[in-house]
Amino acid sequence: MAEDNVDINSPECRILIYSHDSFGLGHLRRCREIAHSLVGCYESLSILILSGSPIIGSFDFRSRVDFVRVPGVIKLRNGDYTSLSLHMDIEKTMELRGSIIQHTAEVFDPDIFVVDKEPLGLRGEVEETLKILKKRGTRLVLGLRDVMDEAKLLVPEWERKNVMPSLENLYDEIWVYGLPQIYEPLRGISLSASVRRKIIYTGYLRYAVPDASATVPAVKNESSYFLVTAGGGGDGEDLIDWVLRAYESSKFIPHRALIVFGPFMQNDDQEKFIKRIETLENVESIVFDSHIEHLMKNAIGIIAMGGYNTFCEILSFNKPALIIPRTKPRLEQYIRASRAQELGLMSVLNDDGFRDTCSMITALRQLPQQRPPSDIVLPGLLDGLPNISRLVGRHLEKNRSNQEAIDISALMG
Repeated sequence: MAEDNVDINSPECRILIYSHDSFGLGHLRRCREIAHSLVGCYESLSILILSGSPIIGSFDFRSRVDFVRVPGVIKLRNGDYTSLSLHMDIEKTMELRGSIIQHTAEVFDPDIFVVDKEPLGLRGEVEETLKILKKRGTRLVLGLRDVMDEAKLLVPEWERKNVMPSLENLYDEIWVYGLPQIYEPLRGISLSASVRRKIIYTGYLRYAVPDASATVPAVKNESSYFLVTAGGGGDGEDLIDWVLRAYESSKFIPHRALIVFGPFMQNDDQEKFIKRIETLENVESIVFDSHIEHLMKNAIGIIAMGGYNTFCEILSFNKPALIIPRTKPRLEQYIRASRAQELGLMSVLNDDGFRDTCSMITALRQLPQQRPPSDIVLPGLLDGLPNISRLVGRHLEKNRSNQEAIDISALMG
């Protein structure tokens, strides 16, 4: 049981988590990790995740954690959205998603509703649900990763979406899954004193290795390796090409590479990379592993783009890491990676568009000598999950006390 948790065995308690993304793995994996941690702390807690991810069924879930998948949508290059699979226009798709979300919330009737990243959901789809649950007394929580984007882009985006009234009038708490010493995601945004009081920094999430019995080894060769991960893979082609050119050009890179393409990488790109990899003795690849934590733990070093979950895994497994952050459409990865390098947690190789092969070879040769993140002392760095548990426990204990008072009043009446 988690430290400072409460006995909530009676009555049964519920948490609903909303994760809007249909493309990528970040939001889903973060929500899943939090859910698994919480049900491990509280025996009578049930958690339901609302997600648009088309691959959510590829992941395993602990007992008392389940999911409802809403129809997926994807963002086009021009900024518009379209349905991922259904032959429906986007307005009808969003209407369907909103209806499923609202109905699920009304029937599940959660004690706590956690919304990941998007305060009003994708195109405002959770606003009505937030209002309904607010009237029911549900605790409403906005969960934010450590870095959103640079303020000059985030401010107009939130103004366009009319986010501020929801922070003021709907949400009870804003959990930031990071530390202010590293970055403040709402820096540069004009917030009222009441909204600022709602902000709670939890620390980063400590990832653990899943039960080995639930996994199938993905690595043929057990010798030491660099793990190269493109996250979801939807925009990881440049990273993988850069690493491959380094291995194609030099036989003196100290360790072999295991490349994980990611489930959203285009098939054509995967096939091109596989043909190149087949000519290299010291490079191996897989498409996707839902238990990538095992690969992280066993790697000698990590080469990645530096999304939130990968950052947490690098810290959790204490691995020397080389980050090649993307800068479009958001500077999120660049901001996180730059700050991490300033603190000495990991190194960064910025993509200048040219991607010099010699620079990558040098970086790969230096990586094994890099200090692990644990050499840098940052109090509370990986306390995210126990702190979230305490926040949940505090609210559920308050709910239970209120219910007991109502029951006693009813008996006396």
